[in-house]
Amino acid sequence: MIVCHCATITSQEIRAAVDWMRAADPDTIITPGKVYRALGKRADCGGCLPVFLGQMEQCATFGVPDLRGAASLTPARGARHERRRKGHRVSQQGIAQ
Repeated sequence: MIVCHCATITSQEIRAAVDWMRAADPDTIITPGKVYRALGKRADCGGCLPVFLGQMEQCATFGVPDLRGAASLTPARGARHERRRKGHRVSQQGIAQ
């Protein structure tokens, strides 16, 4: 069944893309944008998104990964992140004198 007429995407292509992404990375969160990119296409009008999401949800491998342990992977509070110092934003530096 053709789901997206603008980009000519079928339900089989959506399911294959979801299966491929899940096999490549079991912990990834699959979004419609990622499916479009995996198929080498772009959303145009967005009218197909409700049906598009329905097709994604029907895939056996679509489920959301267990992210309960993900909090331990985030940097500690106050740790340097992306090599920026703590007060790199203008609002954090105070009023210029």
